[in-house]
Amino acid sequence: MAQGVVKNPDEQVVLGEEIGNVRLVTLNRPRQLNVISSKVVSLLAEYLEKWEKDDQAKLVIVKGVGRAFSAGGDLKMFYDGRNSKDSCLEVVYRMYWLCHHIHTYKKTQVALAHGITMGGGASLMVPLKFSVVTEKTVFSTPEASIGFHTDCGFSFIHSRLPGHLGEFLALTGARLNGKELVAAGLATHFVPSEKLPELEKRLIGLNTGDEIAVKSAIEEFSEDVQLDGQSVLNKQSIIDECFSKETVAEIIKSFEAEAGKEGNGWIGPVLKGLKKSSPTGLKITLRSVREGREQSLAECLKKEFRLTINILRAIISADIYEGIRALTIEKDNAPKWDPPTLDKVDDDKVDLVFQPFGEDLELQIPENENCRWDGKYENSAYATSQELVLQQSSDG
Repeated sequence: MAQGVVKNPDEQVVLGEEIGNVRLVTLNRPRQLNVISSKVVSLLAEYLEKWEKDDQAKLVIVKGVGRAFSAGGDLKMFYDGRNSKDSCLEVVYRMYWLCHHIHTYKKTQVALAHGITMGGGASLMVPLKFSVVTEKTVFSTPEASIGFHTDCGFSFIHSRLPGHLGEFLALTGARLNGKELVAAGLATHFVPSEKLPELEKRLIGLNTGDEIAVKSAIEEFSEDVQLDGQSVLNKQSIIDECFSKETVAEIIKSFEAEAGKEGNGWIGPVLKGLKKSSPTGLKITLRSVREGREQSLAECLKKEFRLTINILRAIISADIYEGIRALTIEKDNAPKWDPPTLDKVDDDKVDLVFQPFGEDLELQIPENENCRWDGKYENSAYATSQELVLQQSSDG
């Protein structure tokens, strides 16, 4: 088997290997829980475009090193750029553009999502044709809690889950384990972690992207899923009752009423987390997921791009930076939200973060299949306008 040469593996945040007809992507920042930096996004896009166009590439496998598949976006990167205008615009643009290509990829993809799989990290697992999880897999979309929103395609994904499970996961950041992910339809197979290396070898040995063969191979290693009696997925009727309410305030009030009933002890900790979350983040997130039900994938990604840029610009609140500070930088777990309560978050102001940009400033998602890798950041109005600014300053 001819294997691609990997130089300085310690320095490579993403490893790309070519083994026969199989292509292997390894997220390789174990100490940082394989968080998604600008370099990670660029390399992933480069590999995936190259392999989709390569007739020899039949199967793409994505995995992580260490105790995480990927813990999501690099929050420190956002925080460090808080005082510079649009310092993260390029990586945000590239990531959402890449999410479209991951959802619509032309070759068979398998994610081996062992360990922490959160936020944007989960966007490298859920859309794939096959997504394998283990007993160590931990999933959540906790963005609302830090003043952000459910992003990287999750306003599309969550809005299509049964009942109002999507609103529940998006607003509470509730965690699901591997078996729950399969039961919810967010992953396709559960494989015990000790069998994962053997499964990877088997898939590489298949040397094909034939979906029937790949599925059959995964099923040799997978186990049927039996949910624990206490699983939140067994509480769907309560979730639907509460999280179908029109506003975040009504959802919380309804959830509080259920918490007082016998057998509903599980609600207490979830409710506590919900009440500690950014009021602005919660309102934006609920609206985004609700809108997602009526939007295509492309529309969801364009909307999420706008939301992200406007939130990072602190158009109505700087909660995202306060949330990151409190939870990951200083770790005092005592964020001071602004505004501090739901009733102080003006719905007219929430409208502002949803406002469309000028057409040339929207995320450019190619609609023509023949040009599906068009719309890259470097050809966008953002890159060209910045080049003009640089040109003018150098001329001056």
